[in-house]
Amino acid sequence: MYQLVEVTTKKQIRDFIQFPLNLYKGNPYFVPPLYADEKKLFSKKDYHLKTNDTCFYLVYDGKNVVGRIQAILSYPSNERRKQNRVRFTRFDSIDNQEVAHLLFEAVKDFALKKGMNELCGPLGYSDLDREGLLIEGFDELSTFEEQYNYPYYQKLIENEGFVKEVDWVERKIFAPKEIDSKIEKVTDIMMKRSKLHVVRGLSSKQIIKRYSAGFFDLIDKEYKDLYMTVAFSKEEREELIKTFNLILSARWIRIIVDENDKVVGVGLCFPSIGKALQKSGGRLTPLTMIKLLHSIRCPKILDLGLIAIDKEHQGSGVAWAILLELMKMLKNGEIEHCETNLNLEDNNGIINNWHRFDTVLHKRRRAFMKKISE
Repeated sequence: MYQLVEVTTKKQIRDFIQFPLNLYKGNPYFVPPLYADEKKLFSKKDYHLKTNDTCFYLVYDGKNVVGRIQAILSYPSNERRKQNRVRFTRFDSIDNQEVAHLLFEAVKDFALKKGMNELCGPLGYSDLDREGLLIEGFDELSTFEEQYNYPYYQKLIENEGFVKEVDWVERKIFAPKEIDSKIEKVTDIMMKRSKLHVVRGLSSKQIIKRYSAGFFDLIDKEYKDLYMTVAFSKEEREELIKTFNLILSARWIRIIVDENDKVVGVGLCFPSIGKALQKSGGRLTPLTMIKLLHSIRCPKILDLGLIAIDKEHQGSGVAWAILLELMKMLKNGEIEHCETNLNLEDNNGIINNWHRFDTVLHKRRRAFMKKISE
């Protein structure tokens, strides 16, 4: 008999974090999150709790975990969109509808007690959390930034009454055969005319110190109308900088500023570290650190974290300046390809940019929603 429990004890916390590591053991495409980051989510000092309510659930079959899920009530998101929603995330389950039903009923009960009337997900606290259910591309290695799942998850979710809300697509980006010198010249002229320039000659630490505030301000401004995004709190900004500080490199960061040193464009890539972390269980052991540092110093694949351009400067060559920089990264022969991570399928502003590259659409992810009532 299956038993649903709310996660409250240290053992249950360990079970919650460990379950997907057991479920995907030996899977060649799964990349674990960092174990320490997952553990932080259960701390009473977690900064997310200032603006969110959350609850974690497990389903046991005897002593064995067979499913897990997290419910999140994001007050900033609901306020921004005038919604009454609870998100679900960290859904993992054996291929069993009864287990899935217990988990989603627990999220539903949590939502109803909070006066909410809709469920949606998979979505985390912010747009930089792992989000979306993989529905195409099950034979592709997951990036560190995104979550892998088995094909049967879609069936389990849809059988609980959830329907598609949005899809994201992911592409492999390869260097174009040639970089058009005319585009380079025109872009350079437009940038100079608008008194803009690409920041160069700084270390990653110098870039973070000088431009991190402008970076997050730009992301908040330009991403606010995208699906279910939430502005970054001061604590979240600081935590994200700590999380990515290890793998950030000035080689893969492009910041464009105006004459007053204000950030107007950003292109951010990370060395792909998925392979280095695969067998680690998310723990940074000495051996894992050696693999990780090698991946960072000598990457073959880049994960494209994001591109953001100030709307006020979208006709001044900023977009092309960032794309040209990405082309040059790929043309240097060191990098095999770049992975875009998630692009909303109807975000033509970004998707149209990839037509200048050789690309392969290799993954698709989905967010679901469901209306609920007593």
